Amino acid sequence: MAYIEMKNSYKRYQVGDTEIIANNDVNFEIEKGELVIILGASGAGKSTVLNILGGMDTNDDGHVFVDGVDISAFDEKQLTYYRRDDVGFVFQFYNLVPNLTAKENVELAAEIVKDAQDAEEALKAVGLGHRMNNFPSQLSGGEQQRVSIARAVAKNPKLLLCDEPTGALDYHTGKQVLQILQDMSRNQGATVIIVTHNSALAPIADRVIYMHDARVKKIECNPNPQDIQTLEYEKGWGQ
Repeated sequence: MAYIEMKNSYKRYQVGDTEIIANNDVNFEIEKGELVIILGASGAGKSTVLNILGGMDTNDDGHVFVDGVDISAFDEKQLTYYRRDDVGFVFQFYNLVPNLTAKENVELAAEIVKDAQDAEEALKAVGLGHRMNNFPSQLSGGEQQRVSIARAVAKNPKLLLCDEPTGALDYHTGKQVLQILQDMSRNQGATVIIVTHNSALAPIADRVIYMHDARVKKIECNPNPQDIQTLEYEKGWGQ
């Protein structure tokens, strides 16, 4: 069995008299330690997949296996433990606590999970050893995003889920953040899943899951992912 398996997964929403199908028979597998990109336009269903994998939403039908456990069968309490212990989230707009320093933001992770990484070491790993005592308002957008990555990684999560992590960043800063995420996968064995609409990022992934109109359109495995440093493109960044 693969490390992550989504099988025949459906998610439906009711809006007035209209039923919206956000995920329509979604199927894919992800191996442990892969960097995976889920690619698609707005409304393709990719964020719904991410929310289900992260335990922030539940599917209506089908199964979602993570490390051999079917999380689609979890009740609310089990989902709370799962989100807390097994999942690290990185969002587009950082979600840092404004009146806590960078170090204190990362230390939040240590307060909710056992065996969390040391906050200082986590910040050093993302190149922010010199910014530990700064508040978010004193940090650039790229630095704030790196703090949010350090906070997520400090939990030692089974999954690192990233929703448009470079969407609010310029091209060069975005490449720095992607490099950190690629290093987490290659060097630390983290399973990293990035949701994006930017097809230019596809070459860096071990696996690309293309979504369109609530379905998986195709899946491509890349035995030789491109290194971030050699990825050259300006057009389309952040669009």
